[in-house]
Amino acid sequence: KCGWVLEGFCVMTNHFHLVVRTPRGNLIYGMKWLQSTFANRYHRFRKVNGKLFQGRYKSLIVEESSYLGALLHYVHLNPVRAGICSVAELKHYRWSSYWYLHRADQRQSFMDFSKGLMAAGGIADTVTGHRKYGAYLTWLAENDHEQKKLAFDTMCRGWALGGNEFKRELLDQARSKQEPEKEEKVTYFQGGDLREVNELIWTRDLERALAVLGKTSGDIAGDLKSARCKLMIACALKRRTSAPNTWISGMLNMGIPQAVSLHTGRFRAAGGKAELPYTNLIQRLTE
Repeated sequence: KCGWVLEGFCVMTNHFHLVVRTPRGNLIYGMKWLQSTFANRYHRFRKVNGKLFQGRYKSLIVEESSYLGALLHYVHLNPVRAGICSVAELKHYRWSSYWYLHRADQRQSFMDFSKGLMAAGGIADTVTGHRKYGAYLTWLAENDHEQKKLAFDTMCRGWALGGNEFKRELLDQARSKQEPEKEEKVTYFQGGDLREVNELIWTRDLERALAVLGKTSGDIAGDLKSARCKLMIACALKRRTSAPNTWISGMLNMGIPQAVSLHTGRFRAAGGKAELPYTNLIQRLTE
């Protein structure tokens, strides 16, 4: 209906996981249809009324090259971690893409489970390959170090699953589609997600500022706490972002947080904002 590709899924006792590719960019429409249709059918079948789902679904954008395989392993092992079944019994767990992996003749045309197999060592989608994948999941389920390496403990947190560069590209894409006067609004993030998003934005602006002034992070570490370039960057960050003094002082090696306000206040009072390097810096951060 929506043109999705189902990469993996698992239905648990009180929640479900879907790993989907959305070529048409219609996740919101598709999820609205899916959950409302399921809820309506559930209510008719059980002859009950009331709210079925607890709030809005949580969605994460996944960096395919680095995290998709790990996510699929995580989803397949969900029943094992919950104590519902063992890895050996997993292929009989009817409510998972792992079940379909062993029953190619019952797969739907929109299912593609190859990414999980490839991420486990380039395994083929064959009977032998399925056995190899089962052995891999058995090993992974017993290897806490490898699970930590694959970020199992933080797999469903945040707003995106990927490296910092991937997240920053997503933010740049989202911000470029917003109206200029609304550029700083990131209202769809809350709590820890919002803190992470803000830090990514602040770090990007800091790197741009360093480039404009011809400085590196190494220079920042060696310069005086009240160096002119630091004052310019600190003033620009305080003007352009919501970065607190604690973050700015730590990133610019300016000493205690209170020193940021003290030094930038003196910089502005002395007419530093009129200096050409500072003007160029602000212009760059406004682009």
